[in-house]
Amino acid sequence: MLGIRKKQAKSTYFGVSRALDLPTVRAEFSGMPRRLRLEFSGACYHVTNRGNYRQPIFGTDGAARSFQICLDEACSSYGWRMHAYSIMSNHFHLVLETPEPNLSDGMQWLQSTWAQRFNRYRGVTGRPFQGRFFAKPLEPGHVVAQVAHYVHRNPVEAGLVPVERVGEYRWSSLWHFARRDRPAWLEASAVLAESGGLADTTVGWRAYRDYLGVLWEKDPMMREKKFTAFTRGWAVGSTAFRAELRERLDRMEDRRERFSLLGAERPAVLAARAELWEDQLRVLARAFGVQLARLPKKKSAGEKLLLAAAMKRTTSAPARWLAQRLQMGAPSSVATLVHRFRRSGALDRPALKAILSKFLA
Repeated sequence: MLGIRKKQAKSTYFGVSRALDLPTVRAEFSGMPRRLRLEFSGACYHVTNRGNYRQPIFGTDGAARSFQICLDEACSSYGWRMHAYSIMSNHFHLVLETPEPNLSDGMQWLQSTWAQRFNRYRGVTGRPFQGRFFAKPLEPGHVVAQVAHYVHRNPVEAGLVPVERVGEYRWSSLWHFARRDRPAWLEASAVLAESGGLADTTVGWRAYRDYLGVLWEKDPMMREKKFTAFTRGWAVGSTAFRAELRERLDRMEDRRERFSLLGAERPAVLAARAELWEDQLRVLARAFGVQLARLPKKKSAGEKLLLAAAMKRTTSAPARWLAQRLQMGAPSSVATLVHRFRRSGALDRPALKAILSKFLA
């Protein structure tokens, strides 16, 4: 069964034959507060992490090769499908698909195992990585392929190889894709399909490398725009895809914890929360018969107070967000107005109380 680690397993990838030691590894980052991860079968992610203090932890061939070996073990053990990866001097990129919801378990094993081997070999202690890891959900298909293109071009962006030799960068999945002995967990279908329907042959991969060169030669501002899209936000994909993810979040039992996404940086978490708050506001407005597009201009209008009070009861939306979204003035005023509204007993009216109780069940 995928995702279940055995005590002993065999692997010969990268020319190394060895017995894999796959016990449950204590997380190196166990002292850090754990965040909820949005995980489900078939999910795709762009996963990254950096060296602590941006140090070049993969600055030597030995360190990079060791991480590749650990990556092979993790993918084989957890059943991951890797669409692209690149190991840079001080960070790594993974574009992976999880047939089972085991991203956190697999990444914990990957990072902690490599960290232990790295520290043991160098005779040092400490945390090589700056934290657990960052991961953004990706929409399957076109979006996964676009992020994979970015990951494959990363050595060129960093000035490590010229674009015409992008396939020669040793610590990238592109180096292995055209080889006959590539590991079974490397998944080529999305990358080839979204590059003009190329064949999984030597000729096809040569055409793909040429395609990356064309992408590189295009307007630098466009490259920067795409890079920004891949590194900001809490998910990458269409509006419908993000709405589907928000529905998954909304079905989670713990309403307070569901907003903490994939260890993402604070701006991404706030963006995800704002989308969820907006969804909840629209649902509440519809339930109360309030038209959001026609709210009165008065800051203390009854409709605004009702929505603000209901949002405070059912979400973690802060006064700042409510003040801006409902045009209620200063955040401090919102807190005061909502407090007075609650004390007036308005929410205790049978009709309103019955509606609100459905959201608190």
